[in-house]
Amino acid sequence: MHAIFCAPSRYTQGPDATRSLGAELATLRLQGPVLVVTSRSPRARLEPTWHASLSAAGYAMHVHEVVGECTHAEIARIVAATAAGSGVIVGAGGGKVIDAARAAAMQLQRPFVSCPTIASTDAPCSAISVVYSEAGVVVEILVHPLNPVLVLVDSRVIAEAPVRLLVAGMGDALSTMFEARACMAANKPNTRGGAGTRSALALAELCYRTLLADGVAALAAARAHEVTPALERIIEANTLLSGLGFESAGLAAAHAVHNGLTVAPGTHDYLHGEKVAFGVLVQLQLEGADPALVHEVITFCRAVGLPTTLAGIGCADLSDALLQQIAARAVIAGESIHNEPFAVTADLVSAAIRAADAAGRGYT
Repeated sequence: MHAIFCAPSRYTQGPDATRSLGAELATLRLQGPVLVVTSRSPRARLEPTWHASLSAAGYAMHVHEVVGECTHAEIARIVAATAAGSGVIVGAGGGKVIDAARAAAMQLQRPFVSCPTIASTDAPCSAISVVYSEAGVVVEILVHPLNPVLVLVDSRVIAEAPVRLLVAGMGDALSTMFEARACMAANKPNTRGGAGTRSALALAELCYRTLLADGVAALAAARAHEVTPALERIIEANTLLSGLGFESAGLAAAHAVHNGLTVAPGTHDYLHGEKVAFGVLVQLQLEGADPALVHEVITFCRAVGLPTTLAGIGCADLSDALLQQIAARAVIAGESIHNEPFAVTADLVSAAIRAADAAGRGYT
């Protein structure tokens, strides 16, 4: 198995970076017209800036607005929206908007540009789209051949977004090091089918250290809607470090537990990163982690407001029957939980979920 490391062609981050979208596309010699795939809120906030920036660089622009989940139906609608002959597709919004736009771009063999308007997941840098049903249940994970040609992150836009989204991004990023270490220990392939690299593991570890060092300060900055060095570092951790770390080192139990949790209706009001954060606690229980490490992770989660119990993700009264459904979904064939360096069964997952909940409740 060859080692594989993947990354976007270009990553740009900073205050008011949206204003440079046209110049960035021109630098990469991308051909228009540009189809911007977005949702209602980013469109209302940024469409004038997109138009000014792209027009100044000589690009015509069309906008396609999506609603709801990244579904196969929504991807098909984006594909249909390119009938005007768009040369490049820009996904501007949250993870589901970006995933849908990315999938459409890959189907059409168009260059894809990722412009996250929130730092709630590590999706923007990757070549992966998570496809959901209309009910919000994960149905498929698409692995595409190419990463974005550009990831453009406007830290001022992210500073103005709801704080909960930044915190959820920290929850997603929190899993990166633990899942990377599990894959490396088991010599399991990363998301691109190759062995993880030492550089990917180093980025994953830097991601975790950044969360511990800057998470609380970044949260304070986000609450004040101020762009500070700590906030810039957390945006980078949530977006770039976590994105490169998970894709080139691999996923393990935490994300599989997230996917299992999506079968529980009570979790549908909670964000991806919030459920992944609880998945980290489950993974630590599965692995029999050092209690000092469990304490460190729970302490961090509580400091920034990430859930540490089943109640925190809408499952306060989780029945044994539903728990079994969650566990069964987490261990389906091909799921990332099988990248752990030991055999994992649904019974082990059920027990680990209960143990993680008990550990979290011990701090309330």
